Amino acid sequence: MAAIIAIGVFAQLLADRLAVPSIVFLLIAGLGLGPEGLGVITPDTFASLPAIVGLSVAIIVFEGAFHLRTEDIRRATKVSVRLVTVGAAISLVGTAVVVRFALGADWDVAFLIGALLVATGPTVISPILRVVPVRDRVGTALETEGIVNDVTAAILAVVVFKIMRLEEPTVAAFLELFIGRIGTGVGVGVLVAAALWVVLRYIDLSPGDAPRNARLVVLAGALVAFGAADTVASEAGVAAAATAGIILGNADIPYEEQIADFKGDVTLIVLSFVFIALAALLEFGDLMALGVGGAVVAAAVIFVIRPLDVLVSTKGTNLTGSERLFVSFVGPRGIIPASVATLFAVELQNSGETEAATLLVGTVFLVIFSTVALQGGFARRIAEHLDVIPMRVLIIGSGRVGREVAARLESRGENVVVIENDETAVERARSEGLTVHMGDGTDVETLRSAGIESAKTVVAATGSDEVNLFVGQQATTNFDVERVVCRANDPSNVEAFDDLGVDTISSTFTVAQAIDDVIERPAMAQWVNMLGDEGDVQEVTLRNEAFVGRPLNEVGPELPGRCLVVLVTHGEETFVPEATYELSEGDRLTLVGEYDDVQEGVALVTEG
Repeated sequence: MAAIIAIGVFAQLLADRLAVPSIVFLLIAGLGLGPEGLGVITPDTFASLPAIVGLSVAIIVFEGAFHLRTEDIRRATKVSVRLVTVGAAISLVGTAVVVRFALGADWDVAFLIGALLVATGPTVISPILRVVPVRDRVGTALETEGIVNDVTAAILAVVVFKIMRLEEPTVAAFLELFIGRIGTGVGVGVLVAAALWVVLRYIDLSPGDAPRNARLVVLAGALVAFGAADTVASEAGVAAAATAGIILGNADIPYEEQIADFKGDVTLIVLSFVFIALAALLEFGDLMALGVGGAVVAAAVIFVIRPLDVLVSTKGTNLTGSERLFVSFVGPRGIIPASVATLFAVELQNSGETEAATLLVGTVFLVIFSTVALQGGFARRIAEHLDVIPMRVLIIGSGRVGREVAARLESRGENVVVIENDETAVERARSEGLTVHMGDGTDVETLRSAGIESAKTVVAATGSDEVNLFVGQQATTNFDVERVVCRANDPSNVEAFDDLGVDTISSTFTVAQAIDDVIERPAMAQWVNMLGDEGDVQEVTLRNEAFVGRPLNEVGPELPGRCLVVLVTHGEETFVPEATYELSEGDRLTLVGEYDDVQEGVALVTEG
């Protein structure tokens, strides 16, 4: 165990260094330590491995759910709901059909494998998202899909397995088993989350050790939720851990940041252990026995079924064409199918169904290994090729202005990092969910370590014009940032900022303009105040070939209901277009309208 944990930590460090998801190195380490490698780990090494895996899954699922925010889920609801319903159904049926005809499996075994391989899960998605910082809407869709599918796949597989054992299986029996387990898990999760909330909010946890005790209470709660639900109904524990995590993560609890950091560290350790331990149980003989049929199943899952379920599920959503392609590529399978398949294989072998057990384990592990190796190993390169990693936006200063700008940019999916050197201000910004790099914004090394070399925009928003001038000068002269925006607190300094060639926002002039708008243009002023909530304005590049070469009066009706094209930038010229203006590829279109309609319009205009 000591060797596994040490190697697991080293794999995490190596993954961070090479910007490759850690699961790739963890699987390689497991194969090297297992019977097919050095033989350090064998099936007899851990007599209680199922229990260890179960509790580890509880921590991993709870931690993933703890970071899901309701506002992010609402923003990705359309995508997420489709992925876990329509997408999951396509994955289940598609995989079952391929297994049936490629491997000659009985329909019940084929659907059992299909049910298991629905799961993606936070155990494999989270390591990928750590090295591929996609937009929030993409990350939230993948994380939500992973957590929900982990729950439904585990329960669905158990129900299918139990139905296989019935002499007269019926739809009613299937629904009763499935709904019963979901209900048990959700119910236990709600009760545990409520108990933890009461303990954290109203019970004295010893003031001197309160943060540590809060972390331990939450860790124990995650394990209790899993264990209690699993005792009532097998595999209901995953649903309980996910439910407790989502509820507690969105509740107002003290020491939330310390709890999140602690859970993240524990998750990395148990993730390393479980992946290495399960990979060590893989026997190449089981894989080789599948022959060409196994390769066909793995290829179909990766290159046909996953892209099909994602492209169908995300059609008409706010994801761009490139983002849809990226999500269709990212669907690695992980802990849940591996652990549950191992459990089923033991029961099948005990009942004399050795061939079915070998087929089950071999197929599941082959798909896991193939998806992790390909999708995990090449995820960042694919993301870079599809250009779905948003360029970084650096904001220097986390005062009210800096935080408000950061929140607005984050809501639109930008990758925002705030630089701040005051500890109190850092805590306040982090409590609002912002990513903060602590350091002095006037220090070049601080700017470099925060990612200014890969930033497309730098915003100097401090209350000091001297600091803002210095940052503006560094960003334009030393780092050649595409866009630099500086706040001028004193109107007399505007000329100095203009000399730098940066976009300057004068606090005095801006407030005066806002007051003038309220007096002379009240409707416009009111609408501007609604931006980011009910209304939105977005400027995007036209990439949809279906719109190229067509006049605006033909394209307009195809945009969502309350979404209008009000400005066009063609080359260096920006103008209000006539109805007969013919759109060209690469035109920059300014869309104005209601928030949801504008978001759908952006996805439509940028669809590749």
